[in-house]
Order: sequence, then structure tokens, then C-alpha cells
Amino acid sequence: MRAVVQRVSRAQVVVEGEVVGQIGPGLLVLLGVGRGDTHDDAAYLARKIAGLRVFADAEGKMNLALPDIGGEVLAVSQFTLYGDTRKGNRPSFIEAARPEEGRRLYQHFCDLLAQQGLHVETGVFQAHMEVHLVNDGPVTLWLDSADKQSPRRS
Repeated sequence: MRAVVQRVSRAQVVVEGEVVGQIGPGLLVLLGVGRGDTHDDAAYLARKIAGLRVFADAEGKMNLALPDIGGEVLAVSQFTLYGDTRKGNRPSFIEAARPEEGRRLYQHFCDLLAQQGLHVETGVFQAHMEVHLVNDGPVTLWLDSADKQSPRRS
């Protein structure tokens, strides 16, 4: 499971001209579900995202997490995070989960965030969405549940 996480001052998702999800300060999470992902992958990313210390403390250092600031989450399904562009110019999405599995794990991920006391807004699964955001910082992180087994070292 992959996530692009952006610290935002506000964000919203619009479907067919209607706002379907919006947040104030918090995190916009673009979430991709891959073939073979499990509940453990969703739990890992939900814990990681809820605990990310990317918000400024009184000294201006990134020391605070969502619960510390009363931040919200806007979670948007994004199967294109599994797009493979190594061959040719048109992405292949064979590594993305099938829609029914992707929907199930996306919803499970959102439920896990809510169980941690976070306010979670969502987009509409498989809809054409317009995502509007004001990136704060900017702060943008890439998380992959595959990293829980073998952290990258430089």
C-alpha cells in the first residue's frame, strides 16, 4: 500500500461539481492499494500517518502529529500510485489491486484512522475527482507499507 501525504492548511474533493469531502489543517492522503496488500498494510500506514510529526511546535520545529493539533485527514483513493512507466509511455496498472479489493482496503484504512480519534473525510472511490489543496510548507512525504519489512538505508 502506498501513500503520498501532504500537509495542508485546507483541502477538498469535488465530484460532479459537488464538494464531497473537505478539511481544514491536517493531511491530504492519496492512497494506492496494490495487489496482495492486506489489513496489516492498512494498519501500518494508518498508524504511521496518525503519528507523523510534521506539524510545528511552539519553537517552529516539526514535532507535533495530527492528534496534537486537532488535525483532520482527507483520504483519496489513488490507484495510479501503482502506475508502472518503465516500458513505453502509457502507464501499466497491473500492480494495482482489483477495484473491489482496493475499495475494501481503502475503507479499512479510513476506518482505522477514525478509530484513532481522527476526523476523516474521503473522496468517492472510482469517481473522477477534483482535488483542491493548499499545501502547507510544502511538506510532502511518500510512504510504502513494503518499507515495514525492510527499511531503506542510505
